[in-house]
Amino acid sequence: MCGVCGAALHDGRVREMDVAAHDKAIRDDLPLLVDYWAPWCGPCRAMAPEFAKAAQELAPVARLAKLNTEDHPAIASRVGIRGIPALVLYRKGREVARLAGVRPAAEIAAFVISSLR
Repeated sequence: MCGVCGAALHDGRVREMDVAAHDKAIRDDLPLLVDYWAPWCGPCRAMAPEFAKAAQELAPVARLAKLNTEDHPAIASRVGIRGIPALVLYRKGREVARLAGVRPAAEIAAFVISSLR
């Protein structure tokens, strides 16, 4: 549960992040998959429903969140995002794996599970 608002932290919903939330969340014990995207990106918008499905599948194992690279270009640069959509998996403050391009929910879930082994 969130200490601030009381919401479940891994309830299967995708959360939109700002820089502060991103930098805090990547250090958490629960793995975090971040979708770096932008509103003008057609493939990003097309993948959004699949990313949401994957979040529901992965709820007990990992959290999924989105970071708008147009609103937060400095973090996209810092993380080394060169193309979107880009999925980056973090665990305890470290990048574990990275996946580029539009992916179906099953492939996103399989990527997370295999990367955490």
